[in-house]
Amino acid sequence: MSFEFFISARYLKKGQKNRFITLIMLLSIVGIAVGVMALVVVISVMAGFESDLRSRILGSESHIVISKKTGKFFASADTVKELTNDKAISAARPFLSSEVIFRSASNVAGGTLKGIPPRTALQFSNNIFNHTMVERFMSEANQSRINRKPGIIIGKELARNLGVIEGDQVEVISPRGMVSPIGHVPRMKSYEILGFFETGLYQYDSNLAFSNIKDVQRLLLAAGNISGIELLIGDIYQAPQLARNIKAKLGTAYDVRDWGQMNRNLYWALKLEKIVMFIILTLITLVAAFNITSALIMMVMEKTKEIAILKTMGARGKSIRKIFMLKGMIVGVSGIAVGVCTGFFLCLFLKQHKINILPGDIYYITSLPVNIDPWTFILTGAAALVICFFSTLLPSHQASKFNPVDAIRFG
Repeated sequence: MSFEFFISARYLKKGQKNRFITLIMLLSIVGIAVGVMALVVVISVMAGFESDLRSRILGSESHIVISKKTGKFFASADTVKELTNDKAISAARPFLSSEVIFRSASNVAGGTLKGIPPRTALQFSNNIFNHTMVERFMSEANQSRINRKPGIIIGKELARNLGVIEGDQVEVISPRGMVSPIGHVPRMKSYEILGFFETGLYQYDSNLAFSNIKDVQRLLLAAGNISGIELLIGDIYQAPQLARNIKAKLGTAYDVRDWGQMNRNLYWALKLEKIVMFIILTLITLVAAFNITSALIMMVMEKTKEIAILKTMGARGKSIRKIFMLKGMIVGVSGIAVGVCTGFFLCLFLKQHKINILPGDIYYITSLPVNIDPWTFILTGAAALVICFFSTLLPSHQASKFNPVDAIRFG
């Protein structure tokens, strides 16, 4: 053990003359611990919200969407098959979507009707569709056109707004109609409700409905036409690079967007909230670090005789500076260790015990989602350590420049 560390440890013992300095040191440890604990818990919860929201969105959306900027988009089965030849792409399907009006016997609501191949429903949206619903969807699509009524699967919030249940009829009105002698006439078709889906996101559950792409093409008078092609990939974080590669291959006539671009505003809002919360809670640690600075300055003033004796015995200014820096860092590391451990166990508790603390009528979940990432604890502890280090520079520099002659003369 170096003599600097030995003396720093001795200075931290309870035998200190000024108990007020000891109290400030204890408050510094508590303040740093509270700041670090709050920081790791809030960042973990924010990361949990982001992860949960991403899984819900990707449960109802594809990873990459290819659309045509202008004109009609015709894609054959060979086009879809060619895309799936890429090892990075696990699945591809065409889709056709349009803004429509849903009308039931009791109410009317606007929304989006999305036509998809029924056999791909479970593969692309396994989080919101169940096997029974998809089997009914596929069975209905395989019936003869004469004896069948088109089926539709709608969001639970949309069903609640329309006041319908499974098996009811709902009329879908499309503004893409035809021109007649009396003017523009919208297209209207009756659909049978096969079931309901729920993503937990109001914008989807109150606005979206799925049907067979062939039925939607007949409703919109768009035989063979599609809105675009959806792709699923194995690694969602490769989506931006893969989207750029596909766009370079298809040319400027097509628009290729990944899941991050399609939800850019939402993810940017979450990221901004995380940054703001990090800054605000870091200020708590910064205030606690100021307590370390003030306590060390008071200790330098109290230990003038000891500093003078050490210098007359041959201790250099560098060693004196190291003594007080080590003392401040011991206090900082103690607070960081307590904060990180407390924050970890609190995150673990929140993750294992789903405590309903969020109002269900406001948030789509009632318990706090927590994502325990080791890097969150490492980076938070490192940031707090840097703050504590800088808080020791001024008092330690002041102690190293102290003149032992002045201490003996005025001591």
